[in-house]
Amino acid sequence: MKKSTLGLAVIAAFPMFSSVQVVAAEDGANAIEKIQVTGSRINRTDMETASPITIIGDDFIAKSGYTSVADVLSNQPSAAGISLGGSSNNGSGGSATVNLRGMGAQRTLVLLNGRRMVSSGTGADSSVDLNTIPVAMIKSIEILKDGASAVYGSDAIAGVVNIITKKDFEGTELNIEGSRTTKADGNNYGFSILHGMQVADGNLVVGAQFSSRGEVIQSDRSFVEPGQSSFIPEGTLGGKTYEGNGVFQDRTTSYDFTTSSYAQTPNDLYSVFTSYDTELDSDTTLNVDLMYTRRDSTQQLAPQPASVDLQTANLDTVYTSAFVEDGTLADTLEYRRRMVDAGPRIYEQETDTYRASVALQGTLDNDASWDISATYGRNDSKDSVQNSINASRVEESIYANQDIWFSGDSLDSNLLTSNDSIYTEQNEGGNEQFILSAGYSNVTENDIGYAIGVENRYESGFYTPDLITQLGESTAAQQDPTEGDYSVQSVYFETSMPVFETVTLEGAARYDNYSTFGGETTWKLGATWNVTDEFMVRSVLATGFRAPNVAELFGGNSGSYDYLADPWGNEQDAQILVNYTSDPDLQAEESRSFTFGMVWEVTDGLSTTLDYWKFDITNAITRLDVQNEMNNCFSGDAESCSSVNITQGGDLSNLSSALTNVGAQETSGVDWNISYSADNYRINLDTTYLLEFEQDDIDYTGTIDGNVGGYSKVKSNLSVSYDITDAFNVLYNARFLRGMDGDYYGESFSTDNVIYHDISMSYNINDALRVTGGMNNIFDKEPEEVLGGNDMGTVPEIYDVVGSRVFASVNYKF
Repeated sequence: MKKSTLGLAVIAAFPMFSSVQVVAAEDGANAIEKIQVTGSRINRTDMETASPITIIGDDFIAKSGYTSVADVLSNQPSAAGISLGGSSNNGSGGSATVNLRGMGAQRTLVLLNGRRMVSSGTGADSSVDLNTIPVAMIKSIEILKDGASAVYGSDAIAGVVNIITKKDFEGTELNIEGSRTTKADGNNYGFSILHGMQVADGNLVVGAQFSSRGEVIQSDRSFVEPGQSSFIPEGTLGGKTYEGNGVFQDRTTSYDFTTSSYAQTPNDLYSVFTSYDTELDSDTTLNVDLMYTRRDSTQQLAPQPASVDLQTANLDTVYTSAFVEDGTLADTLEYRRRMVDAGPRIYEQETDTYRASVALQGTLDNDASWDISATYGRNDSKDSVQNSINASRVEESIYANQDIWFSGDSLDSNLLTSNDSIYTEQNEGGNEQFILSAGYSNVTENDIGYAIGVENRYESGFYTPDLITQLGESTAAQQDPTEGDYSVQSVYFETSMPVFETVTLEGAARYDNYSTFGGETTWKLGATWNVTDEFMVRSVLATGFRAPNVAELFGGNSGSYDYLADPWGNEQDAQILVNYTSDPDLQAEESRSFTFGMVWEVTDGLSTTLDYWKFDITNAITRLDVQNEMNNCFSGDAESCSSVNITQGGDLSNLSSALTNVGAQETSGVDWNISYSADNYRINLDTTYLLEFEQDDIDYTGTIDGNVGGYSKVKSNLSVSYDITDAFNVLYNARFLRGMDGDYYGESFSTDNVIYHDISMSYNINDALRVTGGMNNIFDKEPEEVLGGNDMGTVPEIYDVVGSRVFASVNYKF
């Protein structure tokens, strides 16, 4: 087998069914083009590296009906845990993320054309919002499923997602697409235009895209059971409803919060982008990339559940007499009310993300390559929450209008607005990034490749909550502002050298010096062994790190109502307020990764890869398990009491949880890919077997949970592409998810195996016009029930909560 053919087999999956150009030579010339592969900075003549890579092409994305990068990545077998997306209604801020290996979105590095993307979202964020990258500009997505800190620095612990954009494009391409569910809701549509032409001896590509995602209401799905909330529109005092004449009775009703909550969140994206490539002379090229994306997104939850502790001394005796026990009346009584008269909580975000990158690349007389680049990214955000409740003003209004508030009747809107009991919460945030880098790469006559380079990076972020939230006067938890920045200077070296005719060793080392915590050194050692022309063995051992981000270092104190059980019995509510704190003295997380696998081209058209992988993280930035510390404190452990700020007698009023470097992760598994291609059909099976996932001494292997997501032992994608004619193609995709186990407050449960079936057809009417149509989740598979799930009785980031969807698109090139 030719070396370049084996290089293609090294790519760990081919769900894109598109070709990859490995070598290129001009007619009549002996020169071979050198390329750079994700995970390496050495410009080489083939794609053989020791690291497994999955490549997803734009053709597969279009035929599968995907309209966002997040949907493509979240369906990959290598993704686990929770990846935010269109079904994340509670707490997502409208962002979309990728979570490789389930190790956390903050541990997956996202690149655009090999360079970092700015963190984005609603401010001081730790990960890239994938909504900022328009699908229309994507040529391919490369997923490096290996630790790569020695090459790229911080955050590349679990792997790297490198999004490659379209360049060297001439002509015009128009695309119109739309979809809706079979239940006649969730209408999605969009259009894009891409134009490329020769300008001033270079290639200019400009494009624009608009996409809109429509809403789906939770209660419109039959599997969603009515919500059961103790916060009811009539209101309760001391857990009882008022019947008149000084009589209270135990609450007998509950509130269904699913009728006003989203299962699919609305989202409008506006993007413009351009790239320009030109040769300044025979040895030097200039590349300029510009991109801007505007996101307008909305989430909607049921009206605010308001909880106010009322001073009984300020209440009329007709309302307090029922609560006198043994002649004693408590100093306070809790008043609860579902504020339906104010309307649902509407979370809206307006985010603007800008990115500009300029690079000079060239070759020297010895065929060495050099490059220098500057990349600037900025993210600005305004987010609001309509119909928020000012708890202080509500308390004032209750004292002044007790008969109205306790009657159980609806509240007049004038009552709520007269003293600003309801208001629109306004928050602002942003992120900024600036990178200068320079590199040098060469391959000697002895096929020894090497690369050296330097980089300087600046990162900053801020988030300013609404003043009412800062003062703690909202019924939501109090939160302080966040603001901070840091810089890092880096130097790296990488080499690849043949030690025998069939064995190649790879090595890399990198030093990063942070203004916040100091220096960190990482390294990588890899090897490939071409046992035969058809069979290769590969392995990589590497160290990695993740630097604490702005929010972790400089985040203001923020409150969180966590589900906790009070062992002293002082707090009856399952949700107890915990103050989350950051720490400017946090150190970097450290990791070690190991992969070992093989690549085998069995026959012409049939190839397979098998890779074992293992990741270990120490000094992980995490919060102490508050429930565990509470239990230990109750048992007499004074250190545990102090660690979460529990005072004498189990006083939880100042309960806190600080970020600290005490966490750990261990995960391992096996990736197996088998692909077969013939003249008119291609088959690809991509499977991940999870052997272990343990975090902070808790084993999550094969489990599902509303907080951490799903860690299925087996995830698999099957794709079958069949060309009925030269112009007519049918694509079938199946996604398998093995059932998982869970435990919710001592009650064990299990989910069943799930298979989602998708099908699409694509027809080229002529050389310029193509139409595509299909259906995802064609059997309308409902999500599995998850006790304690984070929404709709399940985990929407794991299971499809929308149902069958029909899609169509028209693509015209001229």
